[in-house]
Amino acid sequence: MATQYDGGHERRIRTKDMVEKWLDERQQMLVLYCQLAGIDSFSPDKPEKQLLRDFCQLLIDYVAFGHFEVFDRITSGEERRGEVVRVADAAYAKIAEVTELVVAFNDKYDLSDHRQPLDNLTKDLSILGEDLASRIELEDRLVKALLR
Repeated sequence: MATQYDGGHERRIRTKDMVEKWLDERQQMLVLYCQLAGIDSFSPDKPEKQLLRDFCQLLIDYVAFGHFEVFDRITSGEERRGEVVRVADAAYAKIAEVTELVVAFNDKYDLSDHRQPLDNLTKDLSILGEDLASRIELEDRLVKALLR
């Protein structure tokens, strides 16, 4: 019986650590998003290009963590709680859709390998922000289920 409790307790600690890392990456991404959204005009030659590059990298890291750590853990059967699986199943399609939009944004604006005109960055950031908000709402439901 103690072994069963220890294993369950250890899984809960791993889950909590995973969620904390995910939320920390999300918070860092949102801080950079807000910094970018507050810039009036963009030019690839201005110092903001490093901020945009950093944002793109953190954005990709954040969505990848959600897919390859959180959802893979749930879909691989490692998650035994039915409520978590139900919430994840309900959220997955929209989260996957937003992930595709994030990858497209990154492909368009990652300045490390090409010089993209930044004329539409403000508009694209606004659209991305709306998509991220809907993703975050779904993620929060999943986080709540994971931490119960």
